[in-house]
Amino acid sequence: MATKATPYRRVLLKLGGEALAGERGYGIDDTVLARIAGEVQQVQALGCETALVLGGGNILRGMEASTRGIARATGDYMGMLATVINSLAMQAALEKLDVPTRVMSALTISQVAEPYIRRRATRHLEKGRVVIFAAGTGNPYFTTDTAACLRAMEIGAEAIFKATKVDGIYSADPLKTTGAKRYTHLTYIEILQQKLKVMDATAISLCMDNNLPIIVFSMLEPNNIQRVVRGEPIGTVVNGGPI
Repeated sequence: MATKATPYRRVLLKLGGEALAGERGYGIDDTVLARIAGEVQQVQALGCETALVLGGGNILRGMEASTRGIARATGDYMGMLATVINSLAMQAALEKLDVPTRVMSALTISQVAEPYIRRRATRHLEKGRVVIFAAGTGNPYFTTDTAACLRAMEIGAEAIFKATKVDGIYSADPLKTTGAKRYTHLTYIEILQQKLKVMDATAISLCMDNNLPIIVFSMLEPNNIQRVVRGEPIGTVVNGGPI
């Protein structure tokens, strides 16, 4: 049931690993980490149950590792471990704000994270805990975008919020292409047909098959996470038809 402050009862926030790197472009920027944690705390205060999936691109991407002679599957597992590092850092930042948080990993790392169990994850959310899903799907060749869509559907999230460096989906990279068109609404089919680089085709198809809305917005604007969860018309909405 939606709360008075937000139309959403439960959401999943997808953050690329680069979002944690700040201006350095690599590693974890403590200032950025603290700001994001503060915004997640604001969402929790709205009464909205919140789950997170973090990428690992600020540390390592599996496909990049494969270009250096590492087997693709091995590189992907290395990337999954990078997401665990980011997830533990986010957990620490949230717990500094007294936000109860659980990291659940698709890989078995029992010393630092709980194993992913769907029923346990939903119970954590019901108790007001932020749940961070780490290690992707636990399988190579699948992105963290696909993992986010999968986990969102498993826990019954009402939408995926994807935070990026730009304020929505564009016809081309607006940081490289002058005059790129910004969309306020797209269908899953339009994204697949136009090959827009917002999520990989597997993730988009998964959301389309299960009618799970995606909202893409800028992470660079302060308080945007709270704004989008409140239902403000920012970013680009992706769903199955006209809004």
